[in-house]
Amino acid sequence: MTSLRKWHRLTSKIPGQIYLWLAIVIFGASSAVTRKLTEIGAKHFMDGQNPISLCNVLFVGNLCALIVLVIIYRRQCNKTVLKQISRQNWYILTIIAILSGAIAPGLIFQALALTNVNNVILVGRLEPPLTLALSIWLLKERVYFWEIVGAIAAFIGVTLTIFLQPLDPAMINMAGLHLGLGELLAVAGSLAVAVATLISKKYLSVIPLGIYTIFRTALGTVIFFLLALILYGQDHFMGVFSPFLWQWMLVYGVVIVVLGQSFWLKGLRDSTVSMTSLIGSFTPIVGILAAYLILNEAPTQAQYIGGSLVFVGIFVSQLGTWHQTRQRVALEQVRSMQAQQEVETDVGFKGI
Repeated sequence: MTSLRKWHRLTSKIPGQIYLWLAIVIFGASSAVTRKLTEIGAKHFMDGQNPISLCNVLFVGNLCALIVLVIIYRRQCNKTVLKQISRQNWYILTIIAILSGAIAPGLIFQALALTNVNNVILVGRLEPPLTLALSIWLLKERVYFWEIVGAIAAFIGVTLTIFLQPLDPAMINMAGLHLGLGELLAVAGSLAVAVATLISKKYLSVIPLGIYTIFRTALGTVIFFLLALILYGQDHFMGVFSPFLWQWMLVYGVVIVVLGQSFWLKGLRDSTVSMTSLIGSFTPIVGILAAYLILNEAPTQAQYIGGSLVFVGIFVSQLGTWHQTRQRVALEQVRSMQAQQEVETDVGFKGI
């Protein structure tokens, strides 16, 4: 037996939940790691620019992710499968790629530049309640009582996190309410992802997950690059070829993108929907701990109050998931693209 077969035999014995926990640790820490990398880059300016700017991290990180996705899903990308996708589905997939692959991550990364990581993590929890509300309103989906209660609690928690922030000169005054620009951008990013998720659930459940993710990542990267050039000018990506940037992005890409995505996909295949959703709900807790350990960013009073309600909402939502599980005759494996998209919505920002 070769070493490769021994390794495969060893890893196949590891429960899917272990892979999910490893992925959640990586994904939860991604925001803090991203901010830390930009701080490192700020100490090593090149030609008057930060080589590890948030735009460079997002652009190069997406390229790394695209390479990984092509390797994982290369068998799905054949002419036979591609020809089966209608022109209408390609148009819809293009809209989703722009929303979730370019606009949403761009807004979230910009939010990371303007507010602390804990705010971005907690405000990002607005995404699941928004998706749930839009699904009920537009798709007429049936949901359980505890899911609605959990979504309402999480929504109130996010709202308190935003409005209980200490006054800052950079805040925007809207009808007497002082809102931080970073928090508003995080809300906009969550809304963009929620809309993209809703569209994909309604129209794209027949498209293979590999083609969906590869196209979304590839087109999203191109659109983000073009938008950044229009908004910030031609010199904005001057540091993208910096050896110092790629030195760190190789670490970022291997850990956040390659290992994170690989553990996540492996865990999805070997775990149930309810287990995956439960483990994914711990992402904000891991993120806040990572922000404290990596950035020494302790939660504020507003974050404690709002975050507590967010976590209550997550716990209550899990009651709904457990209730659904008990009604099933047998637990199903997470194999469909739609189920994976719904679970990924609960996880939130994954660094790319």
